[in-house]
Amino acid sequence: MNYTLNQIQIYLKVVQTMSITKAAEELNLTQPAVSIQIKNFQAQFEIPLIEIIGKKIYVTDFGQEIAKSAEGIIDQVYAINYKTMAFKDQLLGRLKVSVVSTGKYVLPYFLTEFLKNNPGVEISIDVTNREKVFQSLENNEVDFSLISTDVNSPAYDYIDILENELYLVGNPTTAALNPKFAFQEFNKELPLIFRENGSGTRKIMESYLKKQGIHALKKIELMSNEAVKQAVMAGLGYSIMPMIGIKNELKNGQMAIISRSGLPIATTWKLIWHKEKNPSPVAKAFMAHVIEKREEIKSMYFE
Repeated sequence: MNYTLNQIQIYLKVVQTMSITKAAEELNLTQPAVSIQIKNFQAQFEIPLIEIIGKKIYVTDFGQEIAKSAEGIIDQVYAINYKTMAFKDQLLGRLKVSVVSTGKYVLPYFLTEFLKNNPGVEISIDVTNREKVFQSLENNEVDFSLISTDVNSPAYDYIDILENELYLVGNPTTAALNPKFAFQEFNKELPLIFRENGSGTRKIMESYLKKQGIHALKKIELMSNEAVKQAVMAGLGYSIMPMIGIKNELKNGQMAIISRSGLPIATTWKLIWHKEKNPSPVAKAFMAHVIEKREEIKSMYFE
């Protein structure tokens, strides 16, 4: 079968108008041109599509079935053309992003204006830990990921969007004890509170403690940044947390920073994507938006 889209369109028009003459007029073609294309289209089927008795056209049962299929094909072509035009004039589609848990304090500020300007875009956000974020990139499940740790693989490209600082914190009472790592407070009454394995914040915290020569600490492990925050505020222990997630608690006096050598730990929020992924128009537009607006958003909300 070598029939063309043009032949399908002409055949469907003939079936709809039941006339070579009317089909030619509506398609802005000559009658001989329509007749030739119908003949070439029919030649590819062993069963008759239409019959001409006298000057009247009759569509066979098989021809009706082909007409239904032809109509579906044309509908799909129109849909493709519509989508192409829509993407040129207005973005339509879904943007999928995975973010580490503290990234939920960052990403919304980069989405607000973008979604307002592009109402046809839907957003899907998966808030998880660093390990699962990279899994989602490897499995081609998302367009971008947002992390605050280093990208150690050449498989990814990224944009630096915002500085990130992590501090040792406790509630006002535990912070006033001014614990020294050389002592044994953390092994006894006041443990350190960690995120779960796979968390970027935990990785940063463990790296810092290792550099300080601190090992075998009594610790509590919790599965989310919010859970760690609540535990710290309750006086359960200490943790190293990103400033972006605890600003209000520090301002309200529910948490306090404990000064220590090597703190704060400075990292950078990065929007990353797999180099081999072919970005959609929505993804390209969002990337351009982030690059254009990152300094403005930083000065408005994070300084």
